Amino acid sequence: MLELSSKTNLLEQKTYKYALQDVPDPNLYRDLYNYEEVPRVAFNHRRVPMGMPEEVWITDTTFRDGQQSREPYSVKEIVDLYRMMSRLGGPYGIIRQTEFFVYSQKDREAIEQCQALGLRFPEITTWIRATKEDFALVRDLGIRETGILVSCSDYHIFRKLKMTRKQAMEQYLAAVACAFEAGVMPRCHLEDITRADFYGFVVPFVNELMKLSREAGIPVRIRACDTMGYGVPYPEVALPRSVPGIIYGLQHYSDVPSEMLEWHGHNDFYKAVANASTAWLYGACAVNCSLLGIGERTGNVPLEAMVMEYASLRGSMDGMDPTVITEIAEYYRKQLHYDVPPMTPFVGRNFNVTRAGIHADGLMKDEEIYNIFDTDRLLHRKPSVLLGKTSGLAGIAYWINENYGLSGENQVQKSDPLVQQLKEWIDAEYAGGRQTALSTAEIEEHVEKLSTGKLKRL
Repeated sequence: MLELSSKTNLLEQKTYKYALQDVPDPNLYRDLYNYEEVPRVAFNHRRVPMGMPEEVWITDTTFRDGQQSREPYSVKEIVDLYRMMSRLGGPYGIIRQTEFFVYSQKDREAIEQCQALGLRFPEITTWIRATKEDFALVRDLGIRETGILVSCSDYHIFRKLKMTRKQAMEQYLAAVACAFEAGVMPRCHLEDITRADFYGFVVPFVNELMKLSREAGIPVRIRACDTMGYGVPYPEVALPRSVPGIIYGLQHYSDVPSEMLEWHGHNDFYKAVANASTAWLYGACAVNCSLLGIGERTGNVPLEAMVMEYASLRGSMDGMDPTVITEIAEYYRKQLHYDVPPMTPFVGRNFNVTRAGIHADGLMKDEEIYNIFDTDRLLHRKPSVLLGKTSGLAGIAYWINENYGLSGENQVQKSDPLVQQLKEWIDAEYAGGRQTALSTAEIEEHVEKLSTGKLKRL
């Protein structure tokens, strides 16, 4: 039978409705995941159409998933980070939501203090156990939406929950019905979707969720969770690992609207950012992230990375303030004593720093040659150099000019005696067997000595 699709405005064959396959034994996809080897990527050469929504946004899990892999934040730290996150996301709410636990008194105090700020974005949501008591607690806190766990792979259904697919589905649907009864919008976290039987369980389950939603008159959000980082962004990859296939399938076979579709990924195979961008491109409005990517095991999608991805794909920051990224990174270093890996893009100390003398020479002539964009304007981070045995005269001159704020005719050049004398000292240090990096204090001491006190640290 043909019907006019509201999505494509074309006549299409009526979508096949998938039924639950209540199999006696779990499907563990042993051809892909045999556990003794690196998981395999299988291709079936089936393409699905790219369809980026008119509007896309970022959601945050810093205070939920991000807090499961580090010592808990204090109430003040949560409020500080929430305030900065709001400034970063801008007035249009590109950072649309952030989720909290509600189990402890401290959790609830943090929520109440963030609510008291009166900020429109990010909206405060929660993550709870699927019980009537927790739904009532969320409702009483004045929170509109909450996440609940609905694990969807046979690894979880058979091996963790010790249930059949039918039993799991019935339990999940009952929990969602309780949320509707409490007047709370559920966000269903489809845990481990990249190892799930997509057409045998995921699609029929989501179809039932959407049916319940229509009956209750309350929307339901679907969060596709790549819990183990198995998703891949390539076209023509077979399910269950295909990110394009998962997003397309949830839209096409379960009628999940783009605005109710969210991607949550992990970085076990270095694909978190690519997978999140792919989810946007193929129809999910939201991608779920955490500040600095802090999260379970290898971490979540870094929120600051998706700020840059948004700007790359949309051609605009749309009101976001990326300079707050640097403030957040400094807060983690100084207030939370979190060791940010120095090479981390956008937030690491060395992300726009060069050690190579030939690169420093290019920076002196035109910073655009070796800097990814105007990092001073967008992040309040000027490009810089680190001095070592490969820095060369150009690197030393650049370092002095930047660290002592020298500009115009006051800048030192490669031919300056100060630069040459400092290079001789650096060369002698490493010729004598030194292996460690030069500290800023050491270099400053020698600069001030060689310049006979004319140069002082800013």
